[in-house]
Amino acid sequence: MILSLDIPTTLASPQDEAVFAAARESDAPEPAVKSRLRPDGTEIKLREGRHVGKAIWPGVERDYRVYAPAAMEGPANLIVFQDGTNYLERTNAAAVLDNLIAAGELAPTVGLFVDPGDWAGQPKGSRANRSLEYDRLSDAYVRFLTEELFPEALHGLTITDDPSRRAICGMSSGGICAFNAAWERPDLFGLVISHVGSFTNIRGGHVYPSRVRQNGPKPIRVLLQGGAQDLDNTNGHWPTANVDMAAALRFRGYDMRFEFGKGGHTFEHAAATLPATLRWIFRA
Repeated sequence: MILSLDIPTTLASPQDEAVFAAARESDAPEPAVKSRLRPDGTEIKLREGRHVGKAIWPGVERDYRVYAPAAMEGPANLIVFQDGTNYLERTNAAAVLDNLIAAGELAPTVGLFVDPGDWAGQPKGSRANRSLEYDRLSDAYVRFLTEELFPEALHGLTITDDPSRRAICGMSSGGICAFNAAWERPDLFGLVISHVGSFTNIRGGHVYPSRVRQNGPKPIRVLLQGGAQDLDNTNGHWPTANVDMAAALRFRGYDMRFEFGKGGHTFEHAAATLPATLRWIFRA
């Protein structure tokens, strides 16, 4: 049974509305963009690096990758993806950005793909620090991004200071992380994409619907995606948590969209709708 919540939203284009509707009805929608090449057939090159934590998580290491458009005039948009490798591999996010920009459907946008941190002595890719980074309700992660990672990863790139052109995106714990970063610092991130976000009691995230209701609206545009077959465990019921979060945002009058389908705790719905999502979240 699919939970439903009638939330009025600013409509996307008719073509994007069809994409959103199709993804809602499919348990396993195909990724909308399968190519990892530029429209001219050349390979998309990503800048790669490995960051070592300093003040916030000393010694914690992580990989990151940076997508930059072939041409930028003036300060570029920014979007930060948590679980960056997964977004690159499971949604082809760099190719989505590149193709949208080439088609003139998205202003030049830099994509920063950030992996969770590995503790010292742990194998590369262990992601042992992930829950501390993503599930805690504090400003630690957004401070890590802006104080430690951005100066290294975005060096030499001209990025806008306008929060209405700066997005943060994540799946599961990365989804609540994205919302929390914008909630803590709406002056830095005014756009949020949360795919099957963990607004559940992993590290207290279940309080967010009440927190949203009890505080005045912040200047944040939000896209939430959830699925009827999402997780149900001792930490909570993910479908209900996302419905509650969407209802709270609607109650407070946020510019928001809630996409609720039949799927589970996967990237499939996110991948199928990513081009439409990016057009919607970055619209003028």
